[in-house]
Amino acid sequence: MTATVIDPNTALVVVDLQKGITGLPTAHPSEEIVERSAALAAAFRERGLPVVLVRVTGGAPGRTEGPARGGDVPADWADLVPELGRTDTDIVVTKQQWGAFYGTDLDLQLRRRGVTQVVVTGIATSIGVESTARAAHEHGYHVTVAVDAVTDMDADAHRNSVEKIFPRLGETDTTEALLKLLG
Repeated sequence: MTATVIDPNTALVVVDLQKGITGLPTAHPSEEIVERSAALAAAFRERGLPVVLVRVTGGAPGRTEGPARGGDVPADWADLVPELGRTDTDIVVTKQQWGAFYGTDLDLQLRRRGVTQVVVTGIATSIGVESTARAAHEHGYHVTVAVDAVTDMDADAHRNSVEKIFPRLGETDTTEALLKLLG
């Protein structure tokens, strides 16, 4: 873990911490992921830095071999968990695919604010978090992943993203270390 700096214009991007996803079985307790993401969100807000809360309400079309989310979902499935402490200044992005950039105005929202770096947290590490981190990297942002503020439904997929993918996209570190870098 090697996070070196938090740019003056950094945004926190919290991926899919919504009722329907945090209720799924995960490799690490989702309550801890929410708690750490909320701590980062509070610190970013205190410093006047953007907080982006991402939620997913659909899925990309097309055939897949893996199971699709099926059937009706509860009415509150896409509601962001209240522990995040959403405020009127937060940017809320609703996506239909895995990543938070494709088909949304996230890049525009960040560029308008002069953002040069994103810190990413959320569920699922190998799906929404990794897709968002990859797109951020491709869009030219410095990427940092809070590795103790992400988890997955599959422990092996989580480990692969954390150990093999994220270091190639940017930097990684713990929530505590990132809070210290924020100052």
